[in-house]
Amino acid sequence: MNIHYPAYSFPLQRKSNRILKRIIDIVFALLVLILIYPWAYIIVGCCIKIKMPGKIIFSQKRNGIYNKVFTCYKFRSMLPNKESDSQQASDGDPRITPFGRFLRITSMDELPQFWNVLKGDMSVVGPRPHMLVHTKQYCDIIPDYNKRLLVKPGITGWAQVHNLRGETENLEKMKKRVEYDIWYIEHWSLALDIRIMFKTLKIIFR
Repeated sequence: MNIHYPAYSFPLQRKSNRILKRIIDIVFALLVLILIYPWAYIIVGCCIKIKMPGKIIFSQKRNGIYNKVFTCYKFRSMLPNKESDSQQASDGDPRITPFGRFLRITSMDELPQFWNVLKGDMSVVGPRPHMLVHTKQYCDIIPDYNKRLLVKPGITGWAQVHNLRGETENLEKMKKRVEYDIWYIEHWSLALDIRIMFKTLKIIFR
């Protein structure tokens, strides 16, 4: 898929900003992977094995910066199914197990993506990565969608802390999400990333 990237300036074009963001990503990812992930993997992994078939970690191809395809990791929240690479999860989706629904509500299913952050495929904060089929679809119908691909995707983002997370039931909701993602890219700062992290924690623990 050939994508034309617009020529315009934004903060993360500067090498110093990218280095600063990368340092924060590595430090935060290491803290989570050392202090939280091991026991979370044991507890969540045991529950997954008891409640559903399939592997503990679900992996899926997603689009990253400059449309680079990478393997995104999640704790499995769905029963194995043929539509996992093409159909978004929805409210009441029969593919999601009761425990999987808990993982999604608490965002615990995203914990393995800190490995993606450590590897450099993702950032802690940024536009959420989409399935390959959806990136192609929305690049064709939403103006400026391709601007999302100018930075690394994130575990959380400006759109997510403004209640634009999960299923995009219609085109207008996706357009709104893209609008927030582009605002983030154009106004990035370390302070904004920290603000989004704290907002995400408040949402998870509310």
